[in-house]
Amino acid sequence: MKKLVSLILALCMLLSLSLAFADDADWTEDDFAAAADIRTDIGKDYTGKTVILHSNDVHGEIDGYALIAGLRDQFIEMGADTILVDCGDYTQGSVYVIATKGAAAVDLMSAAGYDFSCLGNHEFDFGYDNLMENLKSVNFTTLCANVTLDETGESILPGTKVWVGPSGLKLGFFGLETPETVTKVNPALISNISFTAFDNLYASAQSAVDELTDVDLVIGLLHLGVDEESRLNAYRSVDLLARVNGVDIVLDGHSHTAMTVGQNGELIQSTGTKFEYIGVVVIDNETKAVEDHFLVPTYLGNNLYDFKYVNNDVAEKAASIKAEIDAQYNMTFATTEVELNGAKAPGNRTEETNLGDLITDAIVWYVVKEGGMEQDEINHVVGITNGGGIRATIPVGEVTKKDINTVLPFGNTVAVAYVTGNELLEILEASTFCTPDAIGGYPQTSGIKWTLDTTKEFDKGDVYVLEGKETSYFAPASINRVSIQEVNGEPFDPEAVYAIVTNNFITSGGDTYNVLGTAENKFDTGITLDEAVMAYVEEVLDGKITAETYGEPQGRVTQIVAE
Repeated sequence: MKKLVSLILALCMLLSLSLAFADDADWTEDDFAAAADIRTDIGKDYTGKTVILHSNDVHGEIDGYALIAGLRDQFIEMGADTILVDCGDYTQGSVYVIATKGAAAVDLMSAAGYDFSCLGNHEFDFGYDNLMENLKSVNFTTLCANVTLDETGESILPGTKVWVGPSGLKLGFFGLETPETVTKVNPALISNISFTAFDNLYASAQSAVDELTDVDLVIGLLHLGVDEESRLNAYRSVDLLARVNGVDIVLDGHSHTAMTVGQNGELIQSTGTKFEYIGVVVIDNETKAVEDHFLVPTYLGNNLYDFKYVNNDVAEKAASIKAEIDAQYNMTFATTEVELNGAKAPGNRTEETNLGDLITDAIVWYVVKEGGMEQDEINHVVGITNGGGIRATIPVGEVTKKDINTVLPFGNTVAVAYVTGNELLEILEASTFCTPDAIGGYPQTSGIKWTLDTTKEFDKGDVYVLEGKETSYFAPASINRVSIQEVNGEPFDPEAVYAIVTNNFITSGGDTYNVLGTAENKFDTGITLDEAVMAYVEEVLDGKITAETYGEPQGRVTQIVAE
């Protein structure tokens, strides 16, 4: 009878999820966030309960590890069994973790007592080998069911793990990485691994779920998110839920969304970013059912910070790491009288920004200065950097090395590729395919004036292929959204050759920039973007960023939007 009831419930869930797939298409990221259950009162008695605490997209906000460890300590005092998990993007984002290529992050996670994690795309920013070296020393289990080694076809990490609590409660965990990683990380650093994509992603997930037999609940640790950009290929967590049977709980990351529920009541939870919230899922040990779930605000990073649960040992460890890094990077080299916009959306992933203008001007200046170019060559130089690579705002006041390193944290170097005017049009068309929705590849530019008509549909062609592997993006079948009016004050020539000054992530085919990834004529200068920007600010701007120079975006792109 129990098996029959379970089968009926499973069929009902399948029907519900099928309907969810149709309806969830109507929800935006803002809708998921608006429905989130956020509480400051966590209750008093958790005897007979198992509490899962979760984080995602920490991005170097290392003070938060003392908070989640402190909240875990409080739940233990109130009688709960506890589990700590993270859903990816913990080894990149601030100089505090960048300086050690992610090692400081996993060290703090071990100190905080994490049990499980999945991988985010940024775990691969320093390369596959560096990631695996970092994971050798941790005391938590990292799960990934959809990334394999090309040489052997074997999974790089276990895909599943069963946790058995003191009460006998059995929870089955599986981990998934976004297939978008193949172009959201420098492809040259992950050339020996493959990410299951498109329908194969769902097959990998279903296979992982099917492995988790004889468990009370199946929990997905996903780095998929609900970004509009991910909707095109149905890579969102809600898309996966609609196609994979047997998942009871989804803990998610990637889109930086604070959410606790799907449009049709699915238990899908995510904590925003940088420990804005800590996620809580309460399971009753006797009924084996989810009893409650919500987000707890930490107020980390603003003046309201008063989170009352702190693990002092972890806090001291984080403070030690910060003090050492601050001593190296807190050197003022400039001032700015304007805020330099590092926002995601609206911001660098949706439109031209003053910070995007500054960065692209800086890298063009560096290449022209170092290259000893003739005037005719200079007239054919165009700067492009991907908006997703701009990670922070610089406020009015003193500017330090740490500020620039936080804005440009990836260690990417200034690189140059030569393309025709027609290929430049394809680059702009492909990298704005979903604008005005946010996209990491959105081109911040220098040296050109161009127009983007977002009222026209992107004409989707074949999927881009890089080094024999399918990416997550598509070539335009025609150019109908973008046009270029001039390059450095001269008429645009679709047959001319232009030098694209950019970064080595893009010249390797990162994001939507397959054209540059397959370009035959290109070179790397070896200087990092942050070093080029600092040199430009010091030498060209005399250490002063003013309202006159970069107070507002300079009108390099005209965007036509629907009224």
